[in-house]
Amino acid sequence: MAGEFELIDRITEGLTVGDDVVLGVGDDAAVLAPSGNIVVTTDMLIENVHFRRAWSPARAIGRKAVAVNVSDVEAMGARPSAVVVALAFPKDLDQDWVAEFEAGAVEECRRAGVSLVGGDLSSSAHIAITVTAIGDLDGRAAVTRAGARVGDIVAVCGRLGWAGAGLAALQRGFGSPKEVVAEQLTPSVPYGQGVVAARAGATAMLDVSDGLLADLGHIAERSHVLIDVDSMLLEVPDAVQRVAAATGRPALGFVLAGGEDHALAATFPADGALPEGWRRVGSVRDGSGIVVDGAPFDGSLGWDHFAQR
Repeated sequence: MAGEFELIDRITEGLTVGDDVVLGVGDDAAVLAPSGNIVVTTDMLIENVHFRRAWSPARAIGRKAVAVNVSDVEAMGARPSAVVVALAFPKDLDQDWVAEFEAGAVEECRRAGVSLVGGDLSSSAHIAITVTAIGDLDGRAAVTRAGARVGDIVAVCGRLGWAGAGLAALQRGFGSPKEVVAEQLTPSVPYGQGVVAARAGATAMLDVSDGLLADLGHIAERSHVLIDVDSMLLEVPDAVQRVAAATGRPALGFVLAGGEDHALAATFPADGALPEGWRRVGSVRDGSGIVVDGAPFDGSLGWDHFAQR
């Protein structure tokens, strides 16, 4: 087993950084040069809570760790800039696993257009990952959850229901449909669309991590409005329908409350055109809470880590 600093050297060899990075890996901290206000977010991924090694190869876990964090930066309407990655793992873990994890993280950084500028390594009984992502608003105001207005339309960009269906398949010991299983292992974040939505006048936005209804409920609560989701506007992919048929669960439930999609959901003024790649799924009305087709949804709204199960 190589020592900590040898591992760090191996992991960081050949890293490239963006123009807004003044000082990257190799010192006590990185130095960035943002052009405006910055956005900062942190997420943890814990073994056997957010991923299982029996299901996910190390590279997929590395990619997912970056993707779910950068998605939060996108949701604020910011341009993703940099990430730092802290990884704790058992001392007897194969170093090739660590190398593959970091390779996946670097790969996703390239996809997201962010620089990996530092992090930390430690030992622990189980694998634990913490990623901090930083974004630059480039002089714009952040798009928060609190700006939705009565009369706005609700739209999404990205895949809904795929990751939840993939998890259901994995839990039953299936490795297919491959497209939804792959989405559970590594979400397809619509990189760049947060800025696109902000420039198009989005009034509120977030990433869909706990389920469409649960997350739109956060916008409804913070904005003091009612959000009505139109089920006829929702796409239910064939792969999701196949998982629903195999598990005896309603296909629409995966789309509405599946969780871990990391699509973006936003509200826009009704008198404007939606950006390309966005699709309408509902409307903002006077009132409070979240409804589907004008009525409360009969089922789980999404994932809650601390709910009694």
